[in-house]
Amino acid sequence: MVTQSAMRGAAFVAAALLLGGCWDGASDTERTSVSSSGSGARLAGVSSPARVSSKSGEILILEEDGSVTAMDLDSEAGRDAFLVTEADLAQLNANLDLDFGRVAPLGRATPRRQTAQEKAIEDFAARTQPALPTWVAGTTVEPEMFIGAKIDTLGEGRNADLVEVTVNLRRGVDADIGFAYATCALAGWAKENKVAYGRHIRTLQDTRNGKLLVGSAFMLSDSRPLGLRLMETEDTLRECKTRGIPAA
Repeated sequence: MVTQSAMRGAAFVAAALLLGGCWDGASDTERTSVSSSGSGARLAGVSSPARVSSKSGEILILEEDGSVTAMDLDSEAGRDAFLVTEADLAQLNANLDLDFGRVAPLGRATPRRQTAQEKAIEDFAARTQPALPTWVAGTTVEPEMFIGAKIDTLGEGRNADLVEVTVNLRRGVDADIGFAYATCALAGWAKENKVAYGRHIRTLQDTRNGKLLVGSAFMLSDSRPLGLRLMETEDTLRECKTRGIPAA
């Protein structure tokens, strides 16, 4: 099998031969030709152009003296015959007056550019915030605010990772405290069930019998998902303890 560098070398050699044969402004004695030796392809000004051909997996090289050199295409010598160095390109530039100044050096890979989709995902991920809302300075909580919480699975089988957290709070409690209570309750449940993350889907709230009722849906995940609000179990539990919000 011909290596990538060998194929690239062959392309440059073929280009040199083609341009050399089509140069009307030079005589036969001035045309650039390619000769080959064990050290690889070299450019030289000779009286007769050389040719490179292949047949049945062999390379046949017509030497300057009229003799023919044969070698296997996949042999070390065969690969070397198609090797083109930067010095060869410089000589080709000088002989044919071509400008290779903008061509990247051989063997140096061009850095991969970020796709539009990858950039969009990166920008969206940068917008992710903790599920627990930021509280206004001076906000305080009392244990009597939190009446109870329950967690229901909204699906079965593969859909069992969608859950809803329903919490009851005393009348007059701020909605952010209600959502924080739901998030903390989920974190406590997630730790017991060995779940690492919960992505917030939606939150509804209502007032029943004078109490605040909050229902929040989360999509559970073992790996960090994309989302605007994300519950990380361990971090959330620590923050809930700091704020004095029950996690059960």
